[in-house]
Amino acid sequence: MDGLFGLFVIYILTAIVLFVVGIIQIIIKSSRNEPVKPGLKLLIISVIMAVIGFGACAVLLFNS
Repeated sequence: MDGLFGLFVIYILTAIVLFVVGIIQIIIKSSRNEPVKPGLKLLIISVIMAVIGFGACAVLLFNS
């Protein structure tokens, strides 16, 4: 179970990093009047990752 918890922590940290990078990209590109589509994609990916990760965690906790 320790290895699984470690993978979950790495997964959530990756989602957080993607979210923060997406927010920074949106702020920088909107201030320069450039398209913010890449930043929005990162935000959507990070939210999907978080939902899938929390769902997997709930399933694992429910089954243990």
